[in-house]
Amino acid sequence: MVPRQASDFAQLSALVKQAGLLERRRGYYYARIGVNLTLYAAAWVAFALLGDSWWQLAVAVALGVMSTQLAFIGHDAGHKQIFASRKWNEITGYVHSGLVGVSYDWWVSKHNRHHANPNHEDEDPDVDISVLAFTRRQGLAKSGPLRWIASRQAVLFFPLLLLEGFALHWHSIRHSGRERPLMIANVVVYLAVVFWVLSPVYAVSFILVHQAVWGFYMGCSFAPNHKGMPVLSAGHSLDFLRKQVLTSRNIRGGWFVDVLLGGLNYQIEHHLFPSMPRPHLRHAQPIVSEFCRQRGISYAQCGLFRSYGYVLEHLHEVGASLSEKGQRPAERLA
Repeated sequence: MVPRQASDFAQLSALVKQAGLLERRRGYYYARIGVNLTLYAAAWVAFALLGDSWWQLAVAVALGVMSTQLAFIGHDAGHKQIFASRKWNEITGYVHSGLVGVSYDWWVSKHNRHHANPNHEDEDPDVDISVLAFTRRQGLAKSGPLRWIASRQAVLFFPLLLLEGFALHWHSIRHSGRERPLMIANVVVYLAVVFWVLSPVYAVSFILVHQAVWGFYMGCSFAPNHKGMPVLSAGHSLDFLRKQVLTSRNIRGGWFVDVLLGGLNYQIEHHLFPSMPRPHLRHAQPIVSEFCRQRGISYAQCGLFRSYGYVLEHLHEVGASLSEKGQRPAERLA
């Protein structure tokens, strides 16, 4: 009997496993978690010591940045990158998600659906956003104010990201199920502490800056990964390897971008191997890119600012098509 030839992904998996890139890196994560929690706690200590002052806006910026870094750890835990034990990954995920006020259960469910069908017009929740349209069909399905926003979405994209933090809290409360009491308590305690220490004007300013920085940073970290890449439609014939690679984009930039984007800049490798520990993604990148080159598979990679350019160009193209008759729809892979 002739053995069946291994699929492209099976061959790539063998190369990655042989390189030891699927092994856990607990030491790295212990250090990363320790640094993150120390800086996060230090920001709240500074908040308590500063009292009623405009300097609190600097603390709000720091908390927005650290909230995103904590969310990156929650993301890694959700993919079981940190521990071999499901239990300890979940504990880590619940703690970090709870600190930033995001439902871990809701986010994991949503994110797993995204990974299963990235950039799929009908099945990826990350391309089902009420105020944005990633294909002309999505835009034409909107009406009223949502249609108006979608037609101008390239201009409004970055301002809208300032609201992403508030949206994450709202969706977490709305869809969290058993976590809902914790999500509500998180908001209540947060507001109580801020208004206890700060006078109303300072308190409102602090909340707006904190949540805007967090939402903007989160949005800017996730947006370059798939937005502006080909959109899949129902009945596509791509295998797992091509489906993940052709819909994802990597961001160049070295160690600083690795830290800034929490490893999400290696989006192709992350989608192919979701449980791969974050520090191993950069080592997997040359293996994956060379494998794709040998098989003629397009491998998208660019600088950080150029990636935002691609995102805005795509949003502008789709938005313009909503008000121009006969415009071609956004590119799809069938």
